[in-house]
Amino acid sequence: MLVTGATGGIGAAVVRAATDRGYHVMAAGRDAARLDQVCGGVPGTSPVLLDLRNPADLPQPLAGLGRLDAVVHCAGVADVASVEETSYSMWSETLAVNVVAAAELTRALLPALREAVGHVVFVNAAPNLHAVPRWSAYTASKAALRELADSLRAEEARNGLRVTTIYPGGTATELLQTVRAQFGRPYRAADCIQPATLASVVLTVLDMRDDACLPEVSVLPMPRR
Repeated sequence: MLVTGATGGIGAAVVRAATDRGYHVMAAGRDAARLDQVCGGVPGTSPVLLDLRNPADLPQPLAGLGRLDAVVHCAGVADVASVEETSYSMWSETLAVNVVAAAELTRALLPALREAVGHVVFVNAAPNLHAVPRWSAYTASKAALRELADSLRAEEARNGLRVTTIYPGGTATELLQTVRAQFGRPYRAADCIQPATLASVVLTVLDMRDDACLPEVSVLPMPRR
Protein backbone atom coordinates (compact mmCIF):
# COMPACT_ATOMS: atom_id res chain seq x y z
CA MET A 1 0.00 0.00 0.00
CA LEU A 2 1.09 3.57 -0.70
CA VAL A 3 -0.04 6.38 1.62
CA THR A 4 0.65 9.97 0.58
CA GLY A 5 0.76 12.76 3.13
CA ALA A 6 2.10 10.18 5.57
CA THR A 7 3.58 12.80 7.89
CA GLY A 8 0.22 14.53 8.42
CA GLY A 9 -2.24 13.61 11.12
CA ILE A 10 -4.55 11.55 8.92
CA GLY A 11 -1.80 9.98 6.83
CA ALA A 12 0.25 8.89 9.84
CA ALA A 13 -2.85 7.34 11.42
CA VAL A 14 -3.58 5.42 8.21
CA VAL A 15 0.02 4.14 8.14
CA ARG A 16 -0.31 2.83 11.70
CA ALA A 17 -3.73 1.26 11.14
CA ALA A 18 -2.67 -0.40 7.89
CA THR A 19 0.50 -1.92 9.35
CA ASP A 20 -1.53 -3.19 12.31
CA ARG A 21 -3.78 -4.92 9.75
CA GLY A 22 -0.77 -6.59 8.10
CA TYR A 23 -0.21 -4.34 5.09
CA HIS A 24 3.28 -3.39 4.00
CA VAL A 25 3.03 0.40 3.77
CA MET A 26 5.12 2.79 1.72
CA ALA A 27 4.78 6.08 3.57
CA ALA A 28 5.29 9.02 1.22
CA GLY A 29 6.15 12.58 2.19
CA ARG A 30 8.67 15.32 1.48
CA ASP A 31 10.12 15.72 5.00
CA ALA A 32 12.71 13.00 5.60
CA ALA A 33 12.97 13.63 9.35
CA ARG A 34 9.21 13.40 9.88
CA LEU A 35 9.00 10.31 7.70
CA ASP A 36 11.60 8.67 9.92
CA GLN A 37 9.42 9.50 12.94
CA VAL A 38 6.37 7.91 11.30
CA CYS A 39 8.20 4.79 10.11
CA GLY A 40 10.82 4.43 12.85
CA GLY A 41 10.37 1.20 14.74
CA VAL A 42 7.15 0.31 12.91
CA PRO A 43 7.51 -3.07 11.19
CA GLY A 44 6.15 -3.24 7.67
CA THR A 45 6.75 0.39 6.75
CA SER A 46 9.21 2.02 4.39
CA PRO A 47 9.66 5.79 3.85
CA VAL A 48 9.38 7.23 0.35
CA LEU A 49 10.64 10.77 -0.22
CA LEU A 50 8.16 12.38 -2.58
CA ASP A 51 7.54 16.07 -3.26
CA LEU A 52 4.00 16.36 -4.58
CA ARG A 53 4.63 19.89 -5.77
CA ASN A 54 6.55 18.27 -8.65
CA PRO A 55 5.24 14.72 -9.09
CA ALA A 56 6.42 14.09 -12.66
CA ASP A 57 9.13 11.57 -11.75
CA LEU A 58 8.32 8.58 -9.56
CA PRO A 59 10.94 7.79 -6.91
CA GLN A 60 12.66 4.43 -7.41
CA PRO A 61 10.66 2.51 -4.76
CA LEU A 62 7.50 3.25 -6.76
CA ALA A 63 8.87 3.07 -10.30
CA GLY A 64 9.57 -0.65 -10.13
CA LEU A 65 6.34 -1.89 -8.56
CA GLY A 66 4.80 -4.90 -10.22
CA ARG A 67 1.60 -4.87 -8.16
CA LEU A 68 0.06 -2.56 -5.61
CA ASP A 69 -2.97 -3.32 -3.46
CA ALA A 70 -3.98 0.25 -2.64
CA VAL A 71 -3.15 3.93 -2.85
CA VAL A 72 -4.55 6.20 -0.15
CA HIS A 73 -4.24 9.87 -1.09
CA CYS A 74 -4.08 11.84 2.18
CA ALA A 75 -1.77 14.69 1.17
CA GLY A 76 -3.14 18.21 1.07
CA VAL A 77 -2.45 21.88 1.62
CA ALA A 78 -5.12 24.36 2.68
CA ASP A 79 -3.87 27.95 2.66
CA VAL A 80 -6.45 30.58 3.56
CA ALA A 81 -6.58 33.67 1.34
CA SER A 82 -9.12 35.72 -0.59
CA VAL A 83 -9.15 35.52 -4.38
CA GLU A 84 -7.44 38.92 -4.43
CA GLU A 85 -4.69 37.64 -2.13
CA THR A 86 -4.21 34.23 -3.75
CA SER A 87 -1.12 34.42 -5.93
CA TYR A 88 -0.39 32.34 -9.00
CA SER A 89 2.18 30.36 -7.02
CA MET A 90 -0.40 29.57 -4.30
CA TRP A 91 -2.91 28.41 -6.90
CA SER A 92 -0.24 26.29 -8.58
CA GLU A 93 0.95 24.65 -5.38
CA THR A 94 -2.56 23.99 -4.08
CA LEU A 95 -3.73 22.40 -7.30
CA ALA A 96 -0.48 20.47 -7.72
CA VAL A 97 -0.46 18.95 -4.24
CA ASN A 98 -4.20 18.42 -3.81
CA VAL A 99 -5.21 17.08 -7.22
CA VAL A 100 -2.58 17.04 -9.99
CA ALA A 101 -0.15 14.91 -7.98
CA ALA A 102 -2.95 12.49 -7.09
CA ALA A 103 -3.85 12.19 -10.76
CA GLU A 104 -0.25 11.70 -11.88
CA LEU A 105 0.62 9.16 -9.18
CA THR A 106 -2.53 7.19 -9.89
CA ARG A 107 -1.87 7.27 -13.64
CA ALA A 108 1.71 6.04 -13.19
CA LEU A 109 0.67 3.27 -10.78
CA LEU A 110 -2.37 2.02 -12.71
CA PRO A 111 -0.58 -1.03 -14.15
CA ALA A 112 0.43 -2.18 -10.66
CA LEU A 113 -3.04 -1.43 -9.26
CA ARG A 114 -4.71 -3.33 -12.10
CA GLU A 115 -2.42 -6.30 -11.54
CA ALA A 116 -3.55 -6.46 -7.91
CA VAL A 117 -7.17 -5.56 -8.75
CA GLY A 118 -6.56 -2.87 -6.19
CA HIS A 119 -8.22 0.12 -4.59
CA VAL A 120 -7.69 3.89 -4.78
CA VAL A 121 -8.90 6.01 -1.86
CA PHE A 122 -9.08 9.80 -2.05
CA VAL A 123 -9.40 11.67 1.24
CA ASN A 124 -11.31 14.78 0.20
CA ALA A 125 -12.78 17.69 2.20
CA ALA A 126 -15.82 17.91 4.46
CA PRO A 127 -19.11 16.90 2.83
CA ASN A 128 -20.74 19.57 0.63
CA LEU A 129 -17.86 22.02 1.07
CA HIS A 130 -17.94 24.64 -1.67
CA ALA A 131 -17.77 28.39 -2.29
CA VAL A 132 -16.05 29.25 1.00
CA PRO A 133 -14.89 32.89 1.09
CA ARG A 134 -11.09 33.14 1.49
CA TRP A 135 -10.65 29.46 0.55
CA SER A 136 -11.23 29.36 -3.18
CA ALA A 137 -8.01 27.56 -4.14
CA TYR A 138 -8.60 24.81 -1.61
CA THR A 139 -12.27 24.26 -2.41
CA ALA A 140 -11.56 24.33 -6.16
CA SER A 141 -8.87 21.69 -5.75
CA LYS A 142 -11.19 19.43 -3.77
CA ALA A 143 -13.95 19.79 -6.36
CA ALA A 144 -11.42 18.74 -8.99
CA LEU A 145 -10.35 15.80 -6.82
CA ARG A 146 -13.96 14.62 -6.67
CA GLU A 147 -14.22 14.76 -10.47
CA LEU A 148 -10.94 12.86 -10.79
CA ALA A 149 -12.23 10.09 -8.51
CA ASP A 150 -15.59 9.83 -10.28
CA SER A 151 -13.96 9.63 -13.72
CA LEU A 152 -11.39 7.08 -12.57
CA ARG A 153 -14.13 4.91 -11.04
CA ALA A 154 -16.11 4.85 -14.29
CA GLU A 155 -13.05 4.19 -16.45
CA GLU A 156 -11.51 1.43 -14.33
CA ALA A 157 -14.62 -0.53 -13.35
CA ARG A 158 -13.99 -2.90 -16.25
CA ASN A 159 -10.59 -3.72 -14.71
CA GLY A 160 -12.08 -4.40 -11.28
CA LEU A 161 -10.35 -1.38 -9.74
CA ARG A 162 -12.32 0.14 -6.87
CA VAL A 163 -12.30 3.87 -6.19
CA THR A 164 -13.59 5.52 -3.01
CA THR A 165 -13.79 9.15 -1.94
CA ILE A 166 -13.94 9.81 1.79
CA TYR A 167 -15.38 13.15 2.93
CA PRO A 168 -14.31 13.75 6.55
CA GLY A 169 -15.66 16.49 8.76
CA GLY A 170 -13.28 18.37 11.02
CA THR A 171 -10.46 16.03 12.04
CA ALA A 172 -8.06 16.73 14.89
CA THR A 173 -4.89 17.60 12.99
CA GLU A 174 -2.31 20.36 13.04
CA LEU A 175 -3.59 21.46 9.64
CA LEU A 176 -7.15 21.98 10.89
CA GLN A 177 -5.85 23.85 13.92
CA THR A 178 -3.90 26.19 11.63
CA VAL A 179 -6.81 26.71 9.24
CA ARG A 180 -9.29 27.51 12.00
CA ALA A 181 -6.84 29.99 13.53
CA GLN A 182 -6.57 31.73 10.15
CA PHE A 183 -10.35 31.91 9.94
CA GLY A 184 -10.57 33.11 13.55
CA ARG A 185 -12.59 30.06 14.57
CA PRO A 186 -12.14 27.98 17.73
CA TYR A 187 -10.41 24.62 17.66
CA ARG A 188 -10.82 21.88 20.24
CA ALA A 189 -9.36 18.51 19.34
CA ALA A 190 -11.91 16.76 21.57
CA ASP A 191 -14.76 18.10 19.40
CA CYS A 192 -13.25 16.69 16.20
CA ILE A 193 -13.00 13.31 14.53
CA GLN A 194 -9.83 11.64 15.77
CA PRO A 195 -7.29 10.64 13.09
CA ALA A 196 -7.34 7.02 14.32
CA THR A 197 -11.11 6.94 13.82
CA LEU A 198 -10.81 8.19 10.26
CA ALA A 199 -8.02 5.68 9.62
CA SER A 200 -10.36 2.90 10.76
CA VAL A 201 -12.86 4.07 8.13
CA VAL A 202 -10.15 3.85 5.46
CA LEU A 203 -9.34 0.30 6.50
CA THR A 204 -13.04 -0.64 6.53
CA VAL A 205 -13.30 0.59 2.95
CA LEU A 206 -10.23 -1.42 1.94
CA ASP A 207 -11.57 -4.52 3.69
CA MET A 208 -14.71 -4.63 1.54
CA ARG A 209 -15.21 -7.93 -0.23
CA ASP A 210 -14.63 -7.87 -3.97
CA ASP A 211 -18.35 -8.13 -4.76
CA ALA A 212 -19.02 -4.58 -3.53
CA CYS A 213 -17.52 -1.11 -3.35
CA LEU A 214 -18.22 2.03 -1.36
CA PRO A 215 -17.90 4.85 -3.91
CA GLU A 216 -18.33 7.63 -1.32
CA VAL A 217 -18.25 7.80 2.46
CA SER A 218 -19.05 10.84 4.60
CA VAL A 219 -17.69 10.91 8.15
CA LEU A 220 -19.02 13.51 10.60
CA PRO A 221 -18.02 14.29 14.18
CA MET A 222 -20.60 13.48 16.84
CA PRO A 223 -22.20 16.57 18.42
CA ARG A 224 -20.96 17.27 21.93
CA ARG A 225 -23.29 18.10 24.76
